[in-house]
Amino acid sequence: MSGGADAGRGPRRVAVVLTTRGNYAKMKTSMAAIAAHPSLELVTIVGGGIVQERFGDYRPAIAADGFAIDATADFLVGDGATLAAQAESAGRATAQLGHLLLAHRADVLVAIADRYETLAIATAATCTNVAIAHLEGGEVSGSIDERIRHAVTKLAHLHLPATEDAALRIERMGEARARIVVVGTPSLDQLRAFDVDDRAALSAIAGGSGDALDLSKDFVVVSQHPVPTELVDAEAQIDATAAAVHAVGLPAIWLLPNMDAGGSGVEAAIGRIRARGLGVPTRFFPSLSLESYTRLLRHTRCLVGNSSSGIREGAFLGTPAVNVGSRQSGRQRGQNVVDVPCERAAIVEAMRRQLAHGRYESDPIYGNGRAGERICQAIATMPLALEKAITY
Repeated sequence: MSGGADAGRGPRRVAVVLTTRGNYAKMKTSMAAIAAHPSLELVTIVGGGIVQERFGDYRPAIAADGFAIDATADFLVGDGATLAAQAESAGRATAQLGHLLLAHRADVLVAIADRYETLAIATAATCTNVAIAHLEGGEVSGSIDERIRHAVTKLAHLHLPATEDAALRIERMGEARARIVVVGTPSLDQLRAFDVDDRAALSAIAGGSGDALDLSKDFVVVSQHPVPTELVDAEAQIDATAAAVHAVGLPAIWLLPNMDAGGSGVEAAIGRIRARGLGVPTRFFPSLSLESYTRLLRHTRCLVGNSSSGIREGAFLGTPAVNVGSRQSGRQRGQNVVDVPCERAAIVEAMRRQLAHGRYESDPIYGNGRAGERICQAIATMPLALEKAITY
């Protein structure tokens, strides 16, 4: 390691790098537990889309929750919406995070899941002798995320998968079982912390643009991100989903996409939808607080798109979800998910099927909402020597 805690220097310094609103949703309870632990010190670094106004600058929300932001890594090139911008952004992230990890004397980096910048950040930790604790490794999905996730696994020293199925896959990749701790999905922790059934709280959701919606009545939620390996189809994929939502006819809350290659195509399609209208009342949000988004998931008649929230949080909440396309292919899912290709007719049929079914029973496939404390304890107690060897 970089010297530090294991060399008797004092508390182990744990760097958490937040680049999207989803990162923060995953890490909030873990960050609180790390900050309160006597053997750990939290170092909060923000960057990427989470600091940009166009994605909904999330720094005020993080500060309002009581977390001091120790550093900012402004690595995103443009909007990161092309392959070239994505590659350059990854390079800038590696360079900037290398400097910041050294400057803040980090002993451990928490690498979150499988976005492209996660691999860049993990590379920075590898090059600066900082141990890596990897969250949500071992899962199977589609697109570029699949390769990134497993690459980070081979760089990591401590593995914090969400399920036993994922843990077994990590072990089969040659990682020592003693370094694998099943913790569940940490974003579920917060779902236990507030009243998700409070439908009246939906009326307090502010911001966004487009039509005013009466959320006391039926609505659907759309959350669809570009797939970097399917750039040429990005606009058509959004158009197919939009046409399906129009055909079903319920008002829609539409969450704008993350900072991925292909984002420009998605934004072009959404721009056309905004200009001509979707044919149903629609409100667009660049981002939402976890509390607001969770309540929307709880009360929506159906979630449509390719966000992992339909699979993780959706299973826990019993939200009917229509998973569109390849982005989540292979990911372990509960009975609340119907998978369809990016085709209007298939999406319409699946939405109508889910609307007819209604809410599902809660499924604990991704944990019981107590992951944060498990993550904190694992980081505090596991030996994090840099050297590791394949186990087969």
